[in-house]
Amino acid sequence: MRRALSLLSALLMIAAALPAAASSPAAPAKKEGPELRKVRFGTNWVAQAEHGGYYQALADGTYKKYGLDVEIVPGGPNVNNRILLPVGKIDFFMSANSLQSFDAVEQKIPTIAVAASFQKDPQVLITHPGMANTLDDLKNLTLFVSKEGMVSYFQWLKADYGFTERSVKPYTFNPQPFLADEKSAMQGYVTSEPYAIEQQGKFKPKIFLLADYGFNSYSTLIETRTELVEKDPDLVQKFVDASAIGWYNYLYHDNKAANELIKKHNPEMTDALLANSVAKMKEFGIVDSGDALKLGIGAMTDARMHAFYDKMVRTGVVKAGLDYKKAYTLKFVNKGVGLNLRPK
Repeated sequence: MRRALSLLSALLMIAAALPAAASSPAAPAKKEGPELRKVRFGTNWVAQAEHGGYYQALADGTYKKYGLDVEIVPGGPNVNNRILLPVGKIDFFMSANSLQSFDAVEQKIPTIAVAASFQKDPQVLITHPGMANTLDDLKNLTLFVSKEGMVSYFQWLKADYGFTERSVKPYTFNPQPFLADEKSAMQGYVTSEPYAIEQQGKFKPKIFLLADYGFNSYSTLIETRTELVEKDPDLVQKFVDASAIGWYNYLYHDNKAANELIKKHNPEMTDALLANSVAKMKEFGIVDSGDALKLGIGAMTDARMHAFYDKMVRTGVVKAGLDYKKAYTLKFVNKGVGLNLRPK
């Protein structure tokens, strides 16, 4: 992850040369009524259930109700929406975790996290049945870990649980090596890879959600430019609030229209995978747990950010002395928006 992020400053120069997006000036509304603000929101991967709250708010008219004309710009293997944010080509970006926000501060990139849609990072390690009962048991297995994982969560596993790199092999997002070796563990997201293993391997894998063992990063954060926070906080507040409502409706109410829009953006997505992903987000409290139970979806706290920052400094992932509080603001969250939509 860090190697990729270290290229961000150079890539910004390329992004700045791209054609300007019609994002900031409001386009005239085609219909009578209040003028809608044009907003472009970039995700960090192809459309999927993990983006469901945003698609819900678009599909059911919540963004429009808040005066926003939102365009979701999907990411993907050959798309880097993150570099488009600081140069103004998009207005908001869905970042993977808090480490990206810390990295922006270190590189002096003028972006800031304004909400955390996921209270738990969905990163997991999965094993064959009966091969591991505790996280420590994974030390006895071959571990398939990506390059990004090696410079992020694996450093925490080394520091806090005594893992070593001797048993690690590269994870190339191909499950076949894991399927062929019972004495192995593979990284993934709780919302996707375990389901894929069930379909291909015809067995139910054991899941270790790293967030439940102390990897307490926020995930799926909404980032924007610091300039937008300072000059147009009303726009930021509307997008954060409407997105939170979208997540409540996607998780707990009728999400058919959102799923149809997701499939339109990503034809490889299936109804079965979407349903499984939603079920796993609810089962493991990925979106609606912890502080969000009282403060609302999108919640962040100083205490949680400080704890994760200290942990990442201790593990050597983040430099000591970083002014990490510049990575986020609590101005737009913790207001209980949408709590009434959670089933009682």
